[in-house]
Formats: sequence, C-alpha cells, structure tokens
Amino acid sequence: MSINIISIVSIIIWIVLITELIKSSNEQNGRKIVMLLTAGSASTLILTVSLIQNISFWN
Repeated sequence: MSINIISIVSIIIWIVLITELIKSSNEQNGRKIVMLLTAGSASTLILTVSLIQNISFWN
C-alpha cells in the first residue's frame, strides 16, 4: 500500500518538475527545480530498490 502512495507522489513530483522546466528561464525557480529533482530521484530510487527486493529470482 505504501509503495502505491510513493508511486503516485513520485509521478506528481516529476510532473511538477517538468512543468517548472517548461517555463521560460526568467520564471524558473532554481531552488524549486533542485528540490523537485532531488525528491523525484529519491522516490524513484526507493521504488527501484523495492522492485528489486520483490523480484523472486533472488531466492
């Protein structure tokens, strides 16, 4: 259940980041971009590790 929530939050983070990057360079907020990129990368890493742990061929 928590992985589903993390997945949805991760998708939202990446969408917000993309919309921030689409703005003109005068309107972009550098700190917001860095924060969103860090949060998006961290959530993607969490999802990737969770997926690898759930793969059955590791046993």
